[in-house]
Amino acid sequence: MDDGMPPQSNNLNDPLIAQLQRMAAERADLARQLEDPLILADHRKVRDLSIKKASLDPVADDYERYQRLKKDEADLREVIDSKAEDELLMLAREELPRVEKEADELLARALSSLVNTADRGVGSIMLEIRAGAGGDEAALWARDLLEMYQKFASRRGWRFDPIEVTAEESAGGIRSAVINVSGENVWSELSQEGGTHCVKRVPATEAQGRIHTSTATVAVMPEPREIELHIDPADVTEHVTTAQGPGGQNVNKVSTAVHLIHKPTGIEVRMQETKSQTQNREKAWRLLRARLYELELARQRAADSAQRLAQIGSGDRSERIRTYRYKENQAVDHRLNESFGLDEVLSGKLEGLVGGLIARETARRLAAL
Repeated sequence: MDDGMPPQSNNLNDPLIAQLQRMAAERADLARQLEDPLILADHRKVRDLSIKKASLDPVADDYERYQRLKKDEADLREVIDSKAEDELLMLAREELPRVEKEADELLARALSSLVNTADRGVGSIMLEIRAGAGGDEAALWARDLLEMYQKFASRRGWRFDPIEVTAEESAGGIRSAVINVSGENVWSELSQEGGTHCVKRVPATEAQGRIHTSTATVAVMPEPREIELHIDPADVTEHVTTAQGPGGQNVNKVSTAVHLIHKPTGIEVRMQETKSQTQNREKAWRLLRARLYELELARQRAADSAQRLAQIGSGDRSERIRTYRYKENQAVDHRLNESFGLDEVLSGKLEGLVGGLIARETARRLAAL
């Protein structure tokens, strides 16, 4: 069927252009679904489809403009080949280089968006922060990182929902925290935060004024929708008990705490954050799905690391990715080899840092095409 578009020449971009065509068609289908009254009645479905469509919009928009420019380019070449009148021929020859240049730029931008579309389509993540080396100071540092991400989420208009937070009572810090963060571009912007975050500063408990180095680890896991991960209920053992407080004494006389064990992997999840057994069960299952999904991603990365890296980037937690130097008031990102103002970073103003990491990863992915 003739769609009025000029045929594309055979070159290395042909498979990518075919993929761009499929994504433009998928965006059109999502737009139709979002007009369906039955779907509009399901707010969760609308949210998921809207996030997915938003992830495709930049690619589809640039590709459709690229198609129009290629049509203009073909028309100009036809005028030149037809030996038209001198004035028309001159105009066509002047216009053709501009149209070719703009088409090439749009294609490059569309391909750049293409390699990041899967990231933008993930609208919910589990952010896990754990205190590392450094004792009480590490727990305080983990709390500071938690507050940094909460401020960034607020700036981006994302939902920031604590799932599980384990406090370090003696120092006022935290030993660990798991947070559900949801919103547009959340995985795209936070996926590369996973790793070891080091801080160099004088702890509040340091009487001699010496600088200490402490660490906290950050893991970022995409939260799959239930349809994307199939868990056999027979593989999960559930125990419901009363919640336990410090020292093991009962803090809740009603059985509301939920303990899930995934027998094939041995992964365990305990949840007692709320007084509702139903809410604890829901949160426990969400966290279990995320951890199983992360495990599956790790297996796929091991089997085909290049393909997985192109989709989700590296998930290596052991790598030191950033050092926060209080004396110099700098946050040094070791992947970018660039420093950022510490006060701005800790206040949640991560846009410049995150933008640099996205640009770096995009360039790497394009080079691998």
